[in-house]
Amino acid sequence: MPLKFELLQADAHSSYLLHGKTDILYNLRSLMQKRGMLSAFIDASADSFLTAILAISPDERYLILDAASDEAINRRVEVAEQLICITQLDKIKIQFATRQLQRITHEGHAAFRTPLPEVLLRLQRREYFRLTAANPHNLSCLIPIIVDGEKRMISVEAAVLDISGGGLAVLVPPTETAFEPDMEFADCRLMLPEIGLIATSLRVRNLFRITNRDGSVMLRAGCEFIDLPASMASTIQRYILKTERERNARERIR
Repeated sequence: MPLKFELLQADAHSSYLLHGKTDILYNLRSLMQKRGMLSAFIDASADSFLTAILAISPDERYLILDAASDEAINRRVEVAEQLICITQLDKIKIQFATRQLQRITHEGHAAFRTPLPEVLLRLQRREYFRLTAANPHNLSCLIPIIVDGEKRMISVEAAVLDISGGGLAVLVPPTETAFEPDMEFADCRLMLPEIGLIATSLRVRNLFRITNRDGSVMLRAGCEFIDLPASMASTIQRYILKTERERNARERIR
């Protein structure tokens, strides 16, 4: 299985990136105080070693990282373009990149000094329970889109693959739409069986092409709700809980 560096996938994880120095320092200090171990991947490859944050410079410009116990690895780190450091803090995944690594001696031991990272990824577990649609044909969302250079508007009925209180994933033919990350669609209509209509705006967060068994290609778009009213968010949560309870009841009967 290939390594996954979410930090390098900014489009898909932009909402989890911290850019403010205060926020970045807070998380790094927490790691240092809790003596959290980091897996440091050399130039985003599979080669890694365990390290830890030993100190933050008084001027808050540099991190001091523990060196590897293997001298050969330390020599590679000295000439590396970057390290991708990965760890967990209170069950939250943390990633940041370090560059311009300089070998030093810290309190009598080998270490590396590196500028404070400009970006830190703090990837939290899902904020909402996500319900996978048992049959995508039973749940759909009508999405108005502009075609022909804003000359006309059509509505695409997209099958809903999964849904949560924060958003949904839909499946559409790629020839019908020009979905792109960060595109927004206003006045979308989501019909929840036995519940009713949900009117909302959607923002595309990620896109994947899916090839079906018959060779046809579909587009899977992960979208988030924009400014969804609290009443509608509660309605969606009620639908998810009701559907999950019914699904679990059927499983117990089998």
